[in-house]
Amino acid sequence: MAFVLPATLPTAHRAGTPPRVCAAADAPPPGGAPALTRRAALAAAAAAVAAVVAGPAAAPRPASAEVEYAGVPFLGGSEIVDINNANVRAYMKYPGMYPTLAGLIAKHGPYAKASDVMDIPGLTEQQKATLKKYEDKMVVLQPTPEYVRCGRV
Repeated sequence: MAFVLPATLPTAHRAGTPPRVCAAADAPPPGGAPALTRRAALAAAAAAVAAVVAGPAAAPRPASAEVEYAGVPFLGGSEIVDINNANVRAYMKYPGMYPTLAGLIAKHGPYAKASDVMDIPGLTEQQKATLKKYEDKMVVLQPTPEYVRCGRV
């Protein structure tokens, strides 16, 4: 298939010369072999690089997530919060706790007992009153290794 450019396009067409003929994008080159488009060449190159980078380890591996964690209800899904493992957003349900007090609890943990939160340095009297108000909503479970830093337990 070929396209003929109309005479109204700016070309090198002069009176008495035939119009230019351009090959279609999907037409095979003169040798008869199919043309390799730029997109196909780039896709093939990307696939080759990915295969080399991935190597034999490209097989899918099972997730290493802990499936059965007994403390899931205390990570924000109930009225009780595990102060050693809960995210700061778990404290949003308690007015006055989020974000400042929640951040201080997370920063200064892990704790041996719930009342240890009262020993956080620099607490104001109002913050201590808020912590005391919700102390019965806090539980202390064994901290997971992801939340223990510098050997503090």
